[in-house]
This record gives sequence, C-alpha cells and structure tokens, in this order.
Amino acid sequence: MKQNTVSHFEIYANDPDALAKFYTQLFDWDVQHMPHMDYRLVKTVDTDADNRPETAGAINGGIATRPHGYGVNGSVNYVMVDSVETYVDKAQKLGARLTKGKTAAPGMGWFAMFMDPEGNHFAVFKADQSAK
Repeated sequence: MKQNTVSHFEIYANDPDALAKFYTQLFDWDVQHMPHMDYRLVKTVDTDADNRPETAGAINGGIATRPHGYGVNGSVNYVMVDSVETYVDKAQKLGARLTKGKTAAPGMGWFAMFMDPEGNHFAVFKADQSAK
C-alpha cells in the first residue's frame, strides 16, 4: 500500500465562519470551532474513537483564516455527490461561481467546478462509467 496518501484538507478564508456556513449548507458537513484556536474542524464523514475517518478513502479537514500573503493558488478538492446538476444549482444559490459546467470524464463520471464565496476552487463529482 502507498505510504503518502492524502490525509487532510484545509480551506482558507477571510471570514472562516461564513465559509463554514457555506460548506455546511452545501454539503451538510459537520464543522466545529476548535476552542482557543482560529480553526474549524470539518468532518465530511464520521470518525472513530481516534478521530480518524470511518469511511475508507475519505478525509476530513479544516477551515482557517487565510494566512497573510497567501493567495488563492492551491489544489482542487472534488466532493462526491449524487447529482452534479443538483449541486450546481445549490452551490450557485449559496453564492458560489460556476467556473466549469457539467463535464464528462469519459468512462469515470461527471464533474463541475466552482469558486466558493472566498475565491477557493472546489469541484463536485458523480461517478458514472457511461459518461462520454
């Protein structure tokens, strides 16, 4: 098994509380403010007693104040959804900007890409082997 797996994500914001609300409303993630820290723990899946994801291959992360001098460059997180169309509509209603409409990843599925209200890029993905 590979040793260097992705284990955590962070999303930076000028207003972390507002961004936590955005992602909670969009994906129903559990976001908890960490006491005595400027950090919000994001649970995309349930965790075990050691606070590790119970779902194989899933990761959890955090939302924090954007560090001084940190621009919007970064990686793109893809979130698994049951309907790309539903989440395109929902994300836009919550203030996201669609940057790439529903697109096929042939033989794998469908995706769409966005910028959240703080300018961070993210995407949604629906597995579908018949996508062309």
